[in-house]
Amino acid sequence: MEGHAGTRSSLVWAANIATALMVLLWTIPTFGLLLTSLRDRDQIAASGWWKAPFASEQNSFVRAGTAVDQVAEGAIWVIVGNVLDEGEKLLAWGTNSRDPGAYAPDATVTLANDQVLTVAADGAYRLTSPSQFTETRGMRIFVTTLSPPRFTFENYTRVIGSEGLGQAFLNTFTVTIPATIIPILIAAFAAYALAWMEFPGRALLIAAIVGLLVVPLQLALIPLLKLHNDIGLGKGYMGIWLAHTGFGLPLAIYLLRNYMVGLPREIIESARVDGASDFQIFRRIILPLSFPALASFAIFQFLWVWNDLLVATVFLGNTREQLVMTGVLRELMGSRGGDWEILAASAFVSIAIPLVVFFAMQKYLVRGLLAGSVKGG
Repeated sequence: MEGHAGTRSSLVWAANIATALMVLLWTIPTFGLLLTSLRDRDQIAASGWWKAPFASEQNSFVRAGTAVDQVAEGAIWVIVGNVLDEGEKLLAWGTNSRDPGAYAPDATVTLANDQVLTVAADGAYRLTSPSQFTETRGMRIFVTTLSPPRFTFENYTRVIGSEGLGQAFLNTFTVTIPATIIPILIAAFAAYALAWMEFPGRALLIAAIVGLLVVPLQLALIPLLKLHNDIGLGKGYMGIWLAHTGFGLPLAIYLLRNYMVGLPREIIESARVDGASDFQIFRRIILPLSFPALASFAIFQFLWVWNDLLVATVFLGNTREQLVMTGVLRELMGSRGGDWEILAASAFVSIAIPLVVFFAMQKYLVRGLLAGSVKGG
């Protein structure tokens, strides 16, 4: 019978479909961002990322040679060249921006001053004139081409080097690693005390921690910064580590305490009977058994700190040497708002590490979050 223990619900298929849809909704934009970051400006302007594996039609122009490139052939002067890059196929060409595809390949057109232009199917052009060319800037030849798919890492080289994302990447690591480890260490001790040690006011402390979970961190930013300035911390890495630690501790203690309460009481009592101290119980029993909860909080804290902009701006500063990646991305949105290839590469660099961390530790995430949700103490 359905609905009883040990039986399979008839709605499992619906849950599987919903999960698959959510995975697709999360994966497709990420994959699209990756493909966009590997394309150049012309390809991005010509077609969407879903057409990246296929040849695309592109409109552009090239400038013909100038007077210094002309050669005499009998009574006429000739300038020759090619309008195609390697792998491109010419579809049409023109001499006016209003009609860039006016002529088919191999067509010959008479221009002003009795000049004659021919563009062959292979992209080779021949411009002739009965008198010498005097132009110092070549005429524009508009071309419509079928370009093969091209992928390049030049965008990443550019953003990591000249755009300053490399330094910001190191700054973000410098902020994130300590700001993840410090609250875990403090919260683990506090959670053990609240879960297994008897002392006056324990219930009030637990209630206060739960209350702190709903307090917006924006309320504490300015008072905390003023406190840092008063005690001499100012703006620096120590200040931002302490800020992230303070903002992350309520969730960390709440999560770890709920997990530790659900651990078998018999193990702790047996260790105490054998003469183990609280620190020995914590180090040898509680910590190894609490690894799923520690890992789940580490994921949350790492992702939050890595993607943070507000706290970094307030407690770290805005100089080029201090900016984290979110700060650099904010600047690029203002100065490079039209350079989609730069923005896509920068965005993917910023999410690459969180993706690695999430997939490496995601198996512990559900176990850590669900622990203590049924049984509590």
